[in-house]
Amino acid sequence: MTTVLIAIAALLGLAALFGAVLGYASEKFKVEGDPIVEQIDALLPQTQCGQCGHPGCRPYAEAIAEGEEHNRCPPGGDTTVEALADLLGREVLPLDNEGAEDASVERVAYIREDECIGCTKCIQACPVDAIVGAAKQMHTVIADECTGCDLCVDPCPVDCIDMIERPVTLATWTWDRPAGIGRRPEQRIEVVNL
Repeated sequence: MTTVLIAIAALLGLAALFGAVLGYASEKFKVEGDPIVEQIDALLPQTQCGQCGHPGCRPYAEAIAEGEEHNRCPPGGDTTVEALADLLGREVLPLDNEGAEDASVERVAYIREDECIGCTKCIQACPVDAIVGAAKQMHTVIADECTGCDLCVDPCPVDCIDMIERPVTLATWTWDRPAGIGRRPEQRIEVVNL
């Protein structure tokens, strides 16, 4: 019995020793991440859509830090390109939307529910979980969550998913003032007191 207790105590002592050595080594030889990659990744939209030619936003951020062009993110649009150019001190480039139908138009996935067979392949492909449904039941898209990455269209075996222009709502509607209308900066309005 004492031999078993000695063996257990020896194993526990060795485990504690190796744990302490590994803990020390992990702190001593810790590799710090590149802070510029973290900042670039924070500016990207995190849709993991692959339209930039990389499997996700983090690999694209690493490629940008190594010198790749910073204008290949259609879901991020021109605002992301400008923010990346500002961060990196590079020239603002036009959005490279090759492979995207029209990057300036926001799109959202729409499932024709009467044709949906409930295969769940679109749910598995969606990187932001914007599609809801269950196996062998119809699916639908939560329009507010959809980033328009287009990744759900190809896996659909019955081709019942369309990418449509995002509908205008009260929250997204804006009125663009026509050019030439309005007060010119040099005009003054004089107030007359009666």
